[in-house]
Amino acid sequence: MLSIGKPLVAEQRLRKAVIDIIGRDEFIALTGVLMIGTKIVDDKVKTACTNGRDEAYGRKFVDELSDAEFRFVVLHECYHKMYKHLTTWKHLHDVDHDKANRACDYVINLKLANTDACKVGWIKIPDGALIDNSFADMDSAKVFKLLQSRPKGGDGDEYNPFDEHKWDEAQEMSEQEQRDLAKEIDSALRQGAILAGKVGTGANRDIGELLDPKQDWRELLRDFVTTTCAGKDYSTWRRPNRRYIGMDILMPSAISESLGEIVIGIDTSGSIGQEDLNAFLSEIKGICDTVKPSKVRLLYWDTEVRKQEVYLQDELDGLVHATKPAGGGGTDATCVSQYLNEHGIKPECVVMLTDGYVGGWGTWSVPVLWCILNNKGATANVGKTVHI
Repeated sequence: MLSIGKPLVAEQRLRKAVIDIIGRDEFIALTGVLMIGTKIVDDKVKTACTNGRDEAYGRKFVDELSDAEFRFVVLHECYHKMYKHLTTWKHLHDVDHDKANRACDYVINLKLANTDACKVGWIKIPDGALIDNSFADMDSAKVFKLLQSRPKGGDGDEYNPFDEHKWDEAQEMSEQEQRDLAKEIDSALRQGAILAGKVGTGANRDIGELLDPKQDWRELLRDFVTTTCAGKDYSTWRRPNRRYIGMDILMPSAISESLGEIVIGIDTSGSIGQEDLNAFLSEIKGICDTVKPSKVRLLYWDTEVRKQEVYLQDELDGLVHATKPAGGGGTDATCVSQYLNEHGIKPECVVMLTDGYVGGWGTWSVPVLWCILNNKGATANVGKTVHI
């Protein structure tokens, strides 16, 4: 029972904030997601943090926030979980940790800033939070790409974030834990939408977008390859050249605009149609023209890799017409990651096309994008997933 007349301690304020959020019509659909994972107050935490499942809040940080600001922060962490940021955008984090953090925060803060709750002051954006209206209606990958194009100092380089993103903790979850978490979040979103409909408030717009995403998969596919596989043909002072450091000479290291090898793993079990396959291969050709890979390795697979085709840069123009798919058995994507490991193949990234009815997703040491055909219920537990 809460003490009357005494200031609430951080643990009490946390419970109250969650109850208050659930009790507000426009956020009632978040009830299930808010219940996922554990929430603690930890004196060692400076601000707030999440690993995509659990949340922690620093006692001093909570004490310094107003109720409206604290509700905003709790919702912010909930949105990280709802959008599965720490697993979906891991490949962005691997490219640039800070910009990946900012990109995710920009997306969430703008969405919350546009809610009625924020407009009337029921939630309040904490001082220093990242807000930029030019990022409206963008996902984190698009924001990340724009941040990369901005000059240093022009994208919040000096900002003080009010939360931490535990990317490493998210990756420390086992494959089964990640798979179960993704299913739990999806189920919570659907249950939340149903609950909102029953009480007459209507589903949260952001939940509606997640349940019925309207994505241009070709744009996302291009973005994944271009952001994951930055080339190395120009100089940068951000990473000094180690060759000269020993001589007390500071020189830039090289960065390339060209790209090494891309692996494309294509599911050739019976459910993949020729029309979809042709469209996918045509788009891969367009991506290759953009990022200039030195090599494209096609792997046709079902329960094992049935065929390998290798195309060098000057052979890519004829890829669509030259390729000859093979396969027709079951579906187990594990065979592709095993094949790469067994043959010592280390590409810049892997793009997997499948219907999502797989026996396993595999263990990957490189960025991987899953393009899942006609199966919105399937989400890979590793890498990024886009439904097409």
